[in-house]
Amino acid sequence: MNVLYRTTATATGGRDGRVATTDGALDVALGTPKELGGAGVGANPEQLFAAGYAACFLSAMKFVGSQGGHAKVSADASVNATVGIGPRSDKGFGLEVALEISLPGVDRAEAEALVAEADTVCPYSHATRGNIAVTLTVA
Repeated sequence: MNVLYRTTATATGGRDGRVATTDGALDVALGTPKELGGAGVGANPEQLFAAGYAACFLSAMKFVGSQGGHAKVSADASVNATVGIGPRSDKGFGLEVALEISLPGVDRAEAEALVAEADTVCPYSHATRGNIAVTLTVA
């Protein structure tokens, strides 16, 4: 793979600590959600993953739309990413993701085709495929 961009983030203190990128663009206080036994103050890794996946998937849709053969993605398009965490039956914890995609002005069949193609392009989708359950829904 020809890497075009790299970034590095450092976490300290785990779920009740802080995470920051070495370039200073991101610096976030972390906190464990109440549902996982924490105080519920601060961002958590699942929120960061949801934000990243939503933004990346929307960018993948824009890319696919710009290549021809699919509808263009309008400025009011959106992706809601819901990330769930819970215990796995074997050991540890696992994730699940639900992406809800809104493509105003695009008919359902074309929207579903665009989303399916974006799913093959998005690096988050590629990384999660076969590892966690991901549901794609066109709203």
